[in-house]
Amino acid sequence: MSIARNLCLSLFSALMLAACSQPKQDGSAYEALMPMAETILLKEGVFALEESITIGFEGFSVEASESFIKVIGDQALAQGFAVVKEEAIKSDLSFSIEPNLEPEQYVLEIGTEGIDIKAGAASGAYFGWQTLRQILLLQEGQPNANVLRAAEISDKPAYEYRSVMLDVARHFFEPEVVKQLIDQLTLYKVNTLHLHLSDDQGWRIEIKKWPNLTAHGGLTEVGGTDGGYFTQEQYNDLVAYAKSRFIDVVPEIDLPGHTNAALSSYPELNCDGIAPELYTGIEVGFSTLCADKEITYTFLNDVFEELAAMTPGPYIHIGGDESHVTSEEDYVKLVDFALDKVRSLGKTPVGWDEIAHGAVDQTTVSQYWASQENTEKAYKKGAKLIISPAIHAYLDMKYDSLTPIGLKWAGYLSIDKAYDWSPDALVEGVSADQIIGTEALLWTETVATVSDIQYLMFPRVLGIAEIAWSKKEKRSLASYKARLESHLKLLDRLQIGYYKGLE
Repeated sequence: MSIARNLCLSLFSALMLAACSQPKQDGSAYEALMPMAETILLKEGVFALEESITIGFEGFSVEASESFIKVIGDQALAQGFAVVKEEAIKSDLSFSIEPNLEPEQYVLEIGTEGIDIKAGAASGAYFGWQTLRQILLLQEGQPNANVLRAAEISDKPAYEYRSVMLDVARHFFEPEVVKQLIDQLTLYKVNTLHLHLSDDQGWRIEIKKWPNLTAHGGLTEVGGTDGGYFTQEQYNDLVAYAKSRFIDVVPEIDLPGHTNAALSSYPELNCDGIAPELYTGIEVGFSTLCADKEITYTFLNDVFEELAAMTPGPYIHIGGDESHVTSEEDYVKLVDFALDKVRSLGKTPVGWDEIAHGAVDQTTVSQYWASQENTEKAYKKGAKLIISPAIHAYLDMKYDSLTPIGLKWAGYLSIDKAYDWSPDALVEGVSADQIIGTEALLWTETVATVSDIQYLMFPRVLGIAEIAWSKKEKRSLASYKARLESHLKLLDRLQIGYYKGLE
């Protein structure tokens, strides 16, 4: 055998040995993503993430990149990676803004030399990062968990409004609890947090001009335990925390019903001028603001002005549901005032589907929760729509008859039922072009602890998050349930509690 032939065989053997020693990754985690991505193209090769990752930005302002790296740096560190900003030509992880892409659209490219995330805006880049982060979490505990299969993932949301509502009025939850929930939801591309801040049982946001709303109206909650409230400083901090994770906070002041806490705090808001007792039950429909008093409108004016000043996001929710003791005339008068006031503050008013009886138009968002008739009426008046039906999206409904907490007035809500529906197929005659999104809601009549929140919210909220993000034609119940098995293990690793009676 010639020296040349021996050399060739030796080189071939060395190359084969090197190839065999390269870490492998089949990319199966990409198929388990939730919400599912629009397109996934697997390629040859891998990229291995080291414990320290260099990161670069193109098209970001200095302020945006600094905020961005702080948030994703904390998230990466929780997964065992340190992120280091580097102005090198090629970083391990590069983010760039591409004007030809829609703001929340992103392209995640994993190559053998590094990872590139291109997006139309910083929000899209952040959602691309959540996809990458989720892949790493799904691979955690497997061989070569830090090795990523080369691939190109292209993705964008089905709806612009992808929301979760937390009722902090029936039971109050401190800012740290809400921040924890934000951190859990951001992994699933939720971009809106709706906070129900006032109800019969409590007023939970400080209003400087009306201090007794919280000093008195915030004292209790359902069951008679101590309540609580957000100071304006706490609320501002919470809003900023959410915003850094590309989540807008939508504050809700429910009117003209669901107002007992306000009426008890300021008896002049009652038509009879008598303050009712603070309420700690769960019945609804017995309270109303007085439409005949000028002070009612002064009150609403002050509340919405202070709330708008604290809310950088585009929406303020005015409630409007279950005003059973308010006459039709008074209801319309009060709702129309609130709609006009919110608009005058440069915000888009949102209300429950009953507001269709008022002066809703194309500047208004109607939230469908119960009445198809009201939703059709709002649609015909030009209003935009949020589709959040109680029978599919109210996470305070029990899973089944054995569920220890929750309600059942809208029926049991199984994991399947929370997923197997589409926002554009529930209300006859309503086209998809006026639907801005959907929302998963957790009312807290029976929810008193963080464990209660997690038990009722997870895993059903994952399915509704996918409905909000992924195209209808790509989704299927069978695929969702297969992927959900991987995500329950992910929730375990993140120490997020959930209902364990998976069907």
